[in-house]
Amino acid sequence: MSMKCSLSPPPPPPPAPPPPPALGPALPPSSAQKKKLYQTIASSRSPVEGDHTEALLLLRHRDSSFRKDLQWILMNTYVPSLIQDGPQCGLVALWMAAQLCQPQPSIDMDAVVQTALSRGYTAQGEMFSANNMALLAEEVCSCKAELLSGGLGGKNAATIITHLWGRQPVLIPYDEDYNHEPCQRSGHRAHWAVASGVLLGLDQGSLSTECTEPDDTLPWLYLPGDVGSPCPSGLREVHILAKQGKSLRYQLWSLDSVAQSNEQLRKMDPQRASDGTQYVVPQGGVEAGLAGQAVLLHTRTQTQ
Repeated sequence: MSMKCSLSPPPPPPPAPPPPPALGPALPPSSAQKKKLYQTIASSRSPVEGDHTEALLLLRHRDSSFRKDLQWILMNTYVPSLIQDGPQCGLVALWMAAQLCQPQPSIDMDAVVQTALSRGYTAQGEMFSANNMALLAEEVCSCKAELLSGGLGGKNAATIITHLWGRQPVLIPYDEDYNHEPCQRSGHRAHWAVASGVLLGLDQGSLSTECTEPDDTLPWLYLPGDVGSPCPSGLREVHILAKQGKSLRYQLWSLDSVAQSNEQLRKMDPQRASDGTQYVVPQGGVEAGLAGQAVLLHTRTQTQ
């Protein structure tokens, strides 16, 4: 007797696994490389601490750059360094400046970022509004923040100099060149720095020997002997000492170059504006939000 066997067709193959979730847009190669570069450089270095220590190193290195027919005096208040992670230059500059507040607020960088996000001042860490920066500073630092507008020259320059002489920081937006110095790129490289000191070039005879003391290594340079001494007059040249979030080191810039860079902040980098990432930009754009503006922190005046 013969038997017939019916064979069933093989079961269908299991469905393919779902595709992995889509990742956000990758950073352009140049941005990713640059970010890695400045963070790598910073990771192999340590900040130079002290009000005048690093500034004096800078001046010795650039000795020939300063007119010897002038008297020079240096005033600085050390701020700690912090390297930014992503487009957080303004928030990092604010955190550095906050360390000069009296009493010093116990706030970490994450809290600064979260506060800015919750208030709608930023989406990615960017700060394209000096007014929002002032509001944020008052909230996180618990000190008075003064918005300066109308450019960084003239009377505003005098205000900035007096403020820095009084050992209080200034937050300044500017266009950042590849060496972190001020440049003029129409706002395409908008960046924030915190200024904490000044180097003043004065007419001969402008300095009182009772309120100053000569530096041991630079015969043309003086340091203030009395913390409460008034800001000298007879200014011929002004440089500021500043830090920003892509380096641990202080940099020395002429106030004129910073003012010119600050004044021409007009537009966001077109590549950045069209990369599909959301940013918080005020009405009127980068020019309305940053150009001709700075934020003075009155570190010894608490908000009510």
